[in-house]
Amino acid sequence: MADFDLIVIGSGPGGYVAAIRASQLGQTVAIVERENLGGICLNWGCIPTKALLKSGEKYESLSHLKDYGLSADKVGFDFEAIIGRSRGVARQLNQGVGFLMKKNKIEVIEGDAKLEKGQGAPKVVIALKDGKSRTVQARAVMLAVGARARALPQIGLEADGDRIWAYREAMTPKFMPKSIVVIGSGAIGIEFGSFYRALGCEVTVVEALDRIMPVEDEEVSKTAQKAFEKRGMTFRVGAKVTKVTKDSKGVKVAIEAGGKAETLEAEVCISAVGITANTDGIGLEALGVELDRGHIKTDKHCQTNVKGLYAIGDCAGAPWLAHKASHEGIHAAEHIAGFKTPNVNSPIAGCTYAQPQVASVGVTEQGAREAKREVKIGRFPFKVNGKAIASGETEGFVKVIFDAKTGALIGAHMIGAEVTEMIQGYVTAITMEATEEDLHGTVYPHPTMSEAMHEAALDAYGRMIHL
Repeated sequence: MADFDLIVIGSGPGGYVAAIRASQLGQTVAIVERENLGGICLNWGCIPTKALLKSGEKYESLSHLKDYGLSADKVGFDFEAIIGRSRGVARQLNQGVGFLMKKNKIEVIEGDAKLEKGQGAPKVVIALKDGKSRTVQARAVMLAVGARARALPQIGLEADGDRIWAYREAMTPKFMPKSIVVIGSGAIGIEFGSFYRALGCEVTVVEALDRIMPVEDEEVSKTAQKAFEKRGMTFRVGAKVTKVTKDSKGVKVAIEAGGKAETLEAEVCISAVGITANTDGIGLEALGVELDRGHIKTDKHCQTNVKGLYAIGDCAGAPWLAHKASHEGIHAAEHIAGFKTPNVNSPIAGCTYAQPQVASVGVTEQGAREAKREVKIGRFPFKVNGKAIASGETEGFVKVIFDAKTGALIGAHMIGAEVTEMIQGYVTAITMEATEEDLHGTVYPHPTMSEAMHEAALDAYGRMIHL
């Protein structure tokens, strides 16, 4: 007889949300966590990094006080206090997840889980933190085990907590470096580069592809690089890292770009070259679970090829985003409980919380062209938006992509202040299959930066008003 209806392994934003939803549906639920409730996102990723970035943003804004008719003396920062505030935010949210588990009557089991063959769903053998072992069974098991920073020991790129950092070390550094080389220009690399640059650090970002933020629309990528360079960041694109060496004083990063070799020197190197799914050592091979390049293969309801076993979030493949994990977790929990839920495939926005911010959803312009889709594209710059001018936040633009045949909104790309908050408007529009008529007829409040979203949609059809 099963001990629970559902056992969730991993308590990140996918796992704990799935557990809560299952409990709401009357299921008996246990969640297994080997480290901290809330997983990487709440403790080491999404949330504490935003606390760091906010401190950096506030400090950097002090150098522009005269633009607002203000002045201040003896401006400075306490690096330990900045890091301490970030860790305090993480602790608060970790405790909040603990409260939610109690509120929803979800049993929390602390330890390392491993799957073994069982009757129906796999059974879960847990090596408890007190050294004992516990075996539990459920009607269904959900893997929400996440991922970790990828290491490349063959070239010396492996976090050591001293001179080579991954995200954990970059979030809890032992000292404030004067110079950093960041390897990788995805969201993680750009965000850490932006934070440390805001505090005065010399930052060089190395990217193997021919442009930074390569998953973003090319027009946004180019604009972002110019904006970051204006803030003092340096970039090496189309550059392959061949070797990373370190000593007591710093690091040397050997790169090859355009057929030429170069060595970059800094006090610290931050590795942001991607992630590796936490699928090893949990018994997947013995069960015959199908993998795809290290990630667990699932169907449209997050089911694996093994009966009663589901997988969600980072361990189940791209996009590696917390909100995607939560969405999948809710869908899977409802499917396990017998609900006929819609397909899990919904538009997922990507957000980078640097200065300026970048946000996007749907297809890029180049993606649409490569797919030979006939499109209509609209743009609107913040430099002529009233609220942006009043706020002194005129950098960036909004870009939208419509299917020319149907009028459906199929992509949106934004760069500028607070665009990570604004992108949800377009996410909702794409989810509800909005057309240009829907967006043209929507009334946007004035004055807001979101009016640029309206103008971009108007521009795609030659109806822009304010430019």
